[in-house]
Amino acid sequence: MKISKYISIIILLLVTSMASAQVKFEAKVSKKKLGVNERLRIDFEMNKDGDNFVPPDFKDFTVVGGPNTSVSNSWVNGKRSYAKTYSYFLSPKKRGKFTIKQATIEIDGETYKTFPITIEVSTAVDQPNAPPGASEIASENIHLVAEVSKNNPYLNEAITVIYKLYVAPDVGVSNWREKDNPRYNDFWSQNIEIKALNQQKGLYKGKEYRYVVLKKTVLYPQKSGKLKIEPLVLDINVEVPSGRADIFGRQIMTKVPQTVTAGGRTIDVKPLPLDGRPTDFKGAVGDFQFNVTTSKTQLNATESLQAKIEVSGKGNLKLFELPKLTTPSSLEVYEPEHKENVSTNLNGMRGRISDTYTIVPQYRGKYPIPSISFSYFDLKTESYKRITSDEMVIDVLEGPTPSANNSENSAVSNTKQTVRPNTNTFAFIKTSSNWADIESKPFFKSTGFWSMLLLPFLGIPLAIAIRKNKDKRDADVQGNRIRQANRLARKYLGEARKNLGKKEAFYESLERALHNYLKAKLNIETSDFNKEKIESLLIERRVESTVVLDFISILENCELARYTPITQVTMQNDYDKAAKTISLIDKQLR
Repeated sequence: MKISKYISIIILLLVTSMASAQVKFEAKVSKKKLGVNERLRIDFEMNKDGDNFVPPDFKDFTVVGGPNTSVSNSWVNGKRSYAKTYSYFLSPKKRGKFTIKQATIEIDGETYKTFPITIEVSTAVDQPNAPPGASEIASENIHLVAEVSKNNPYLNEAITVIYKLYVAPDVGVSNWREKDNPRYNDFWSQNIEIKALNQQKGLYKGKEYRYVVLKKTVLYPQKSGKLKIEPLVLDINVEVPSGRADIFGRQIMTKVPQTVTAGGRTIDVKPLPLDGRPTDFKGAVGDFQFNVTTSKTQLNATESLQAKIEVSGKGNLKLFELPKLTTPSSLEVYEPEHKENVSTNLNGMRGRISDTYTIVPQYRGKYPIPSISFSYFDLKTESYKRITSDEMVIDVLEGPTPSANNSENSAVSNTKQTVRPNTNTFAFIKTSSNWADIESKPFFKSTGFWSMLLLPFLGIPLAIAIRKNKDKRDADVQGNRIRQANRLARKYLGEARKNLGKKEAFYESLERALHNYLKAKLNIETSDFNKEKIESLLIERRVESTVVLDFISILENCELARYTPITQVTMQNDYDKAAKTISLIDKQLR
C-alpha cells in the first residue's frame, strides 16, 4: 500500500510539473478584415513571464499606439493564473493583403514564436471603429467632404470634385498626407493645381467650421450609367483639448493621429440622345466654333499651301477627332500636323485644337475643296448642332497641265521615222585586237606578303584589349543591368511605335518600357512602384519637377487608357512625350 501511495504522489508531481511547464505565447488581433480608415489592435499574450520580447516589423502599418503592457496575477482554488500582454494599435498604410510576421520572446532560456497573421485591408468604410479617448473627440470635430458639381451629367460633360477639410474651432491640424488616392475609373480626369491652402469659414451640418480646399479635380465621364468615385483618405495629426490647463491657465492640447475619408460618390451619367444624332458626330460635347482656312488661294504648281481645320470653344476638346480634309486626287496632301492649345480649370477644358495639312499642286488649273461639316452636342440646348464650312477653290496659275502632257505624248507616239538600213551590218564586231603583255611580279617578299604575315601579330594586342574590356564589362553587374534595361526600354518603345493605333497593345508596351527604364536608373523593383516613391526618388536625383510631373502623367495615361477611348493623335503625343521625357531624365539624373 505504501509503495502504491508513493507512486501516486510521484505521478501527481510529474503531471503538475508538465502542466506548469506548458508555455503559451500567441498573437491575437481584433479583426482580420478592416477598412483602410480603420484601426487594428494586436495582443501578444503569454502565460509565463519572459525576457527579450521582439515584436514583428509592422512595415505595412503605422503604429499609432503601444506597446502597452498589462500583467494579471490571480489565484483560483489554490491555482495560480498568470498572464502578460503586449498590445499595439495599428493603422494600415494602404489597401491589400498583408502578413504580420512572428514575434519572439525568451522564456526559461527557450525562444518562443507566434504564428503569422494575414490581414485584409479594403477601401474606406462609412463607420470606422472608433478609437478611444482623444481620438474620439478628433473624429467628431474634423471632416473630409467631397463636393461634386453635378450628379447626373451627360456623357463627356465636365464635372468637378472639390475636396474640403472641415475643422472645428476648438481643435487644430498640424500636418496631413494622402493615404489613399481615388481612382477615377471610367473618367478622364485632371487635377487643378492649388497654389496655397487658404483657410476659410463655412458651415458643416449647420455648425461653424474652418475649412481648406485640399484638392480640385475635373472629370469627364467616358461611359453612361452609374459610375463610382472612390474616396480620398487622409492621415492627419489632430490637436484636441486634453481637459487640463498649464500654470498660466492655458488649455493643454493632445496630438492624436486620425484617418478621415471623404466617402465614395456615385455619378449617374446620362447617355447622349439618339434622336437627331448626325451621321458625322464624333463625340464632341460642349459649345464650339468651327473654321476651315487656307494660307493662300492662288499659287503656282509645286508651291505649297496650308489648309487648317480648327475647333475652338469650351468642351471635351482632347477627347474627339477632327473631321478629315477631302481634296481632289490631283493635289498632293501630306499628313496633318496636330496642335492643341487647351487649358483646364473648374469649368472644364477651354481653348482650340487644329489639324494643318500641307498641299502641293502639280498641275495648272482650279481645284475645289469641298465643304466640311462638324457636329457637336450642345449642353445648353441639349441638342445636336452642325457647322459647315464654305467650299474653297485653289487656283494654280502656272505649271504643266495634264491634257497638254497627254497630247505631247500622243504626238510623239504617232510620229513615224524613216529607217535607213546600214550596209555594214556587222560593223560592231571587232576583227583585230590591241592586247599587250601583262608584267608579272612574284608574290614572295612583296608588300602584300609582308602585310599578311605581320597582320596577325599586330592584332594580338588589340584582341587582348578587347578581351579585357569585355571582362570588365561582364563584371560590371550594375552597368549591365542598366544597359539591359535601356535595351528593353528601346525595345518596348519600338514595340509601342509599331502598335500605334492599337490602344491596349500600345499602352502595355509603353508602360513596360517606362518600368524597365526606372528599374535600371533608380534600382527599384516593380513591386515597389508607386507614384509617390518614383517622384521622391527622381527629385532626390535632381531631376526637374516639371520633368517628373511629365513622367508621372505618362504613367497615369497608361492606366487611364484601359478605361477611356483614345485617339491615334493622343497615342502619338504620348509616345513623343515618353521619348522626350526619358531623354531629359537621362540628362538631368545625378
